[in-house]
Amino acid sequence: MLAEELETMSVMLNQKDFFAALEAARQPKHGGGHPFSRAWAAGELSRAQLGEWAIQHFYYIDPIPQQFAALYARLPDLDARQHLLENLLGEEMPACPEKRHPDLLRKFARACGVSDERMLRAEQNGEVLPTTRAMRSWIWELSTIRPLGESCAGIMVALEGQLPTLYPKYVAAMQKMGFSDDDLEFFIVHIEGDTEHAHVGLELTDRYATSPALQERAIAAVRASAEMRFSMLDGIHAQLVTRKAA
Repeated sequence: MLAEELETMSVMLNQKDFFAALEAARQPKHGGGHPFSRAWAAGELSRAQLGEWAIQHFYYIDPIPQQFAALYARLPDLDARQHLLENLLGEEMPACPEKRHPDLLRKFARACGVSDERMLRAEQNGEVLPTTRAMRSWIWELSTIRPLGESCAGIMVALEGQLPTLYPKYVAAMQKMGFSDDDLEFFIVHIEGDTEHAHVGLELTDRYATSPALQERAIAAVRASAEMRFSMLDGIHAQLVTRKAA
């Protein structure tokens, strides 16, 4: 469906067309097309640069378990809550706390030469970029106050839906750099888990976007999330690559 048609939707899209519109909305600003992502996949980034990326990404994802918990509390349906609870438990790993996703990212950062102290004190040390801060704030907005269709679309479809296409290329490049599978566990677990999360996100978005207006808003949330993540990569790229080349 053409973008101009979506702008004036007055009837509900059927599920197939709605899913297609949601997935299409993330494509113009898909993270895989960003110069930073392309450089990463091509093996052109150093360990030090990847460590700097990890600092920003950790600030962005560290509160995700709490954000998922906030969204979980808003869901009215048991099966929807159970799906999100699986996602939340996958992030927090109560049976194996050292496997918490934020902690797996810290492990990767250590392999890049970044200490835990620096990761945890990035805000106090003035290292958090404005675009990273904006990304984290946007997820709080989606998880706490936006309509549920927007929440599920903006988080699960737009963001989790990108990772299974991004991370395999990153992993292949980093393996050639000498990173071990243990170093890369953060990326590997997301490749394995987020395909299913994105599918569940489509189903939940369809459930809660119950009018043409709510469908439009869900599509817009996917587009906004993709743009926010692309902007976050802009900030990282400018800090690490563009300035280094200047």
